[in-house]
Amino acid sequence: MTKNKPIRILVVGCGNMGASHATAYHHMPEFEICGLVSRGESKLKLNQALKAAYPLFEDFDKALADSSPDAVCISTYPDTHEDFAIKALEAGCHIFIEKPLADTVLGCERIISKAKKTDKKVVVGYILRHHPSWIRFIEEAQKMGKPLVMRMNLNQQSHGYMWDVHRNLMKSLSPIVDCGVHYIDVMCQMTRSKPVSVSAIGARLTPDIATDNYNYGQLQLRFEDGSVGWYEAAWGPMVSETAFFIKDVFGPKGAVSITAKDAGASGKSDHVDSHTKTESIRVHHADIDSKNEFTKPDEWIDMTDEPGHQELCDREQAYFLKAIVEDVDLTDHLDDATNSLKIAFACDESVKTGETVKL
Repeated sequence: MTKNKPIRILVVGCGNMGASHATAYHHMPEFEICGLVSRGESKLKLNQALKAAYPLFEDFDKALADSSPDAVCISTYPDTHEDFAIKALEAGCHIFIEKPLADTVLGCERIISKAKKTDKKVVVGYILRHHPSWIRFIEEAQKMGKPLVMRMNLNQQSHGYMWDVHRNLMKSLSPIVDCGVHYIDVMCQMTRSKPVSVSAIGARLTPDIATDNYNYGQLQLRFEDGSVGWYEAAWGPMVSETAFFIKDVFGPKGAVSITAKDAGASGKSDHVDSHTKTESIRVHHADIDSKNEFTKPDEWIDMTDEPGHQELCDREQAYFLKAIVEDVDLTDHLDDATNSLKIAFACDESVKTGETVKL
């Protein structure tokens, strides 16, 4: 990679997220895709969708050796993240990697250590950090005083292809770890306080996953400032779609809620676009008069022009480009990614032991 030359990027994993990231690179002149890697037919379908003829690879090691990339985009299952990331860094590549950074905390720390030694950038795919509506949601929540009560979930009634995806994901992680890192990260941003303990419950509702894993989980997180939050996640054909989409926060001064009427409608729990949509944010003020009546009406913040899933992926890759070109310090970014994963794994421990875990 030299000045004015595009960044040669190898895309590893061509499913939902990998395809979206590849689409972003395909349309960005600053990047040049030098290969698509997957074990199945997804890479062929992606080439067809992009009307492209990018080199195709079955094997990551061969792809890395043959394509000589400047950067690698990793959107594979979490149990491959650490191995692929370390190899890419050792080959002198910058990395964009889907969350979670690794499937263990030690794995995260090894990747970060290697990135420092090789002086390469590692950006983790925390898509909500690039979403203007979620940024606004966090800002409005921070106006509600302390302590905060944060209530969130994303239950997915998965079937067909997505049930295959979720079963594969559950070979290494539970839903509250894989999805929970997003919302734990949001709660930490809302409170700007230190998490102190977590307790969690879980249930295995299908014989299709390992006996020590579970496809329903709910965590309860306590913060140093007295704030509390819960998050719930489930995957599978048996999952209820009633109230599957809750994003709600309240504090002494009032409440802020995402009210996604369309994205939260029946039949949408398994659609990737509905997972980030807000549509509108409702702000409720707790101010009351001498008769205990509210003095301010609720406000509605219209977010119907918010970016869709592909545009959010485009924004993530624009940030990755900026990190490389402008030598952005990613220390806080990686600390936050590790911290949210540590908390998520503590939730996993709590489910399996039945005990509250101190952080």
